[in-house]
Amino acid sequence: MNAFLPGFALSLTLILAIGAQNAFVLRQGLRQSHVFWVCLTCAISDGILIAAGVAGFGALGQAVPWFEPVMRYGGAAFLIWYGVQNARSAWRGGEVLEAEGAGPLTLRRTLLTLLALTWLNPHVYLDTVVLLGSISAQYDNRLAFGIGAVTASFVFFFGLGYGARLLSPLFARPRSWQILDGLIALTMWAIAAKLLLM
Repeated sequence: MNAFLPGFALSLTLILAIGAQNAFVLRQGLRQSHVFWVCLTCAISDGILIAAGVAGFGALGQAVPWFEPVMRYGGAAFLIWYGVQNARSAWRGGEVLEAEGAGPLTLRRTLLTLLALTWLNPHVYLDTVVLLGSISAQYDNRLAFGIGAVTASFVFFFGLGYGARLLSPLFARPRSWQILDGLIALTMWAIAAKLLLM
């Protein structure tokens, strides 16, 4: 428990910041569209990255010098494009939360978008592989630390995805969707700008 709880707390703190992945999970949760698979994909992706960091793969960026810039510029380009899609959706408006949970994206397209948001974001690597990996080295039981961090990821993503339903009445109005899409677009562009200015 001495290593599990710090791993859980640190991972949860890092995930809480609103980013591309969290915004996407929130949106899917509000639509009640592919929520289980979206949450599971996020949690497993984080689990893989956390395990890699705890196992000592944080030195990948040093071993392969081109890895970081490719991830940074590729991630920024994708975030700009995704932000444009949300900005267009906010501009058009008219979307409402459908009670039956039908969404415009197929499961395949949803998961491909989510995987791109997750794996093309350099901040994910910095938070999970580098930061969690280096901090785990301070604990005698790195495995417990890693299990705590992965557990936090599962708790957070499933809580966010399924907890979004509580906001369903608010998102029955088209204006709420316009505001959410606008905020997501701004968030994507802010993250992309931060990546480009690093």
